[in-house]
Amino acid sequence: MPSQRVHSARRTVSVAAPAHVVYGMLADAPRWPVLLPPYVHVERMDFDGAGETLLAWEFEDGRVRSSRLRRTLRPQARSVDFVQEDPAWPGDTVAGSWSVEPDGAERSLVTLRHETPHPYAAAGPDGLGADVDEQLARLREAAERWDRLDELLLAFEERLRVDGPAELVYDFLYRVEDWPELIPHVDDSSVREDRPGTQVVVLDTGATEAGPPAGSGEAGGSETVRLCFPHAGRIVFKETAPPGPIAAHSGEWSLVPDESGLTVVCAHRVLLREESVEPTLGAGALPVDARRHVRERLGRESRETLRLAKWHAESPVRRLR
Repeated sequence: MPSQRVHSARRTVSVAAPAHVVYGMLADAPRWPVLLPPYVHVERMDFDGAGETLLAWEFEDGRVRSSRLRRTLRPQARSVDFVQEDPAWPGDTVAGSWSVEPDGAERSLVTLRHETPHPYAAAGPDGLGADVDEQLARLREAAERWDRLDELLLAFEERLRVDGPAELVYDFLYRVEDWPELIPHVDDSSVREDRPGTQVVVLDTGATEAGPPAGSGEAGGSETVRLCFPHAGRIVFKETAPPGPIAAHSGEWSLVPDESGLTVVCAHRVLLREESVEPTLGAGALPVDARRHVRERLGRESRETLRLAKWHAESPVRRLR
């Protein structure tokens, strides 16, 4: 039986960031959605200190793709070996490694190696190599912000107690297509759900002070990808092209039951876009001003949606009493 042909590519780029910083970004996979554009969500399924299994969802060319990654982390060598599998295509695997070498105190050399038997790699003379180049470019762009990440990254949450069934809260958050009838400032909605629980949402919202609900889309009909996990009471979201001073915005709605009731949480993770701070907020505006602006706006939108979800869940309870 003839052996299967393996397509491979190997690339090295110079990055203006210390080696330990670049390796840290590669190792911290749950932060990829705010650092690397294609990633919507990364879930760590297990981790024993060296080996881990990740579930990752990416959004490219209008399609959500999920994959499973098995990775071995070698912090002393600053390398990561991986095998990536697409559950929808058994046998469609990509194996490879990342390695990071110091290149002076403030620079590093990053090498990415890919090997796959998938025939798409043979579609052109550099098919797989182009994919490797793109991944390296995205990592370099994120890593070269390393000395400013403390002021550019923002994480916060809003929470609200609800005296009503978790099923009704989740139902309200899930049924985005009904929001024009349920939420006053939503004029229209478009939802594509190619697979159950995977939504690509576009909302058109009215010009109100509250703005559109967080995690659903922005005024003007911008797009958000949502991953819905009903049994876990979670909806993960990421805006595909956030506006103004926001370079990346991801987050999660989660329902947290306890002995006395239910808490609904909306968590946000934001990366600011430096070059858009002044054009958006005015001459002289600084990242600290953008942090305040984004925190207030997204917090207001989250609280508005939480209050409406609370009303939706508690109204049937009041009618039964």
